[in-house]
Amino acid sequence: MAAVPDMPISVARFALETESRDMPFSARHAAARLLLDTLGVLCAATPMRAGCIARSTALALYGSADQSAVARIPFDGRRASVAGAAWAAASATDNLDAHDGYNPTKGHIGVAVVPALLAMAQTVARPLSGADALAALIVGYEVAGRAGIALHNTVSDYHTSGAWNALGVAALAARLKQQSQTALREALGIAEFHGPRSQMMREIDNPSMLHDGSGQGALIGLSAYVMAENGFLGAPAITVEADDVQSIWADLGDVWQVERQYIKPYPICRWAHAALDGMAALVREHGLSVDDIARVRVETFNEAAQLFAGMPETTSEAQYSLRFALATLVVHGEIGPAQIDGAALSDPRVAALLARIDVAEHARFSTRFPADRMASVSVETQAGAHLSSGDLHARGGPEGPLSENEVSEKFHRFAAPVLGTSRAEAIERATLALTDDDSTFDGLLDLVLAPIGEPQ
Repeated sequence: MAAVPDMPISVARFALETESRDMPFSARHAAARLLLDTLGVLCAATPMRAGCIARSTALALYGSADQSAVARIPFDGRRASVAGAAWAAASATDNLDAHDGYNPTKGHIGVAVVPALLAMAQTVARPLSGADALAALIVGYEVAGRAGIALHNTVSDYHTSGAWNALGVAALAARLKQQSQTALREALGIAEFHGPRSQMMREIDNPSMLHDGSGQGALIGLSAYVMAENGFLGAPAITVEADDVQSIWADLGDVWQVERQYIKPYPICRWAHAALDGMAALVREHGLSVDDIARVRVETFNEAAQLFAGMPETTSEAQYSLRFALATLVVHGEIGPAQIDGAALSDPRVAALLARIDVAEHARFSTRFPADRMASVSVETQAGAHLSSGDLHARGGPEGPLSENEVSEKFHRFAAPVLGTSRAEAIERATLALTDDDSTFDGLLDLVLAPIGEPQ
């Protein structure tokens, strides 16, 4: 990959100079919607074990003696460095697999760029308007998405999202802090060089709290920004500057990838969602109960067929399990944070149904991945009937978007049990109001940074 002499001027100008008013309302609305969804996931993830460990680790390892580089950790209130606060929030969010994603990248952006926005907004001396905040968030999505596509197109291994969403984090920070084009170039180069090129399928085979590497993406992206701000030099980011990726960046400012993200209905790996939608439809249409089902057969793409097969012992395993998710959906009628943690992991009714589920890869679905995440579900009933969902796309993306009501309902389902109804409603109002011309970001930030349980 031969690198061009300088970062394409269009990338620098887009990231640093594009006015929020020049970004279409559809992009700003999509960004506010994604922000709301990610905040709900982060809120629900905060009390979970991985979130608690992440905050303790951030306080132990990622502090700062420079008060200009300190930020409060969301829904906690304690202070770490900006990189540490973002790392804690991103690591928590990454471990509750309900956050947004983007099919062409085979990964996730909001999980890293939203925590980066919450941390960096605390260091901006000037008043931050809602328009400024959304514009920075959009820059993060647009840069990270294209960097992810470029990396997947130019290397052979399937790497975690932290390998490339770090570049979106660095670009978001550079915009908020009004860095120079030179500093931005160095920050992108540092972020790419240090980004965790960890193996995604290794995590699928052995589910853990490492998840999709996005905590490291947030940490590396903000560290890269600080290093570049202080004059540290980085190798050029080849995912931005190489000749053979320029076509990926050519539509920057014309095609808005932020509008093409998917929002998950379930806190389960996206690869399982088409099968979950198929099962939900069959249960709903035929009034099926656990006792009605003799066997279930799922056909899907290769990567989905490799998801964890047994009864999970940890939340991480539960979120990377197709069979467990299907059985849980039938038994409980829903899948939320409560169904992938604690006693839910040893439910004998779920275990019994899980043993009657078969999953197989089929070429008609594998050839369409990653552009499409598809599956079909067949159920044989105890009475001998054979029911089929047909071939389905996973809901939540451009091919089947969630409605505004569905996004709101999901947010409250995740946030209200932790924050209470009134604070959750206040966060929703403040987030969606960011598209208003006279909106500010400070009110939302105050609501998000206050510890859980603190009166509002």
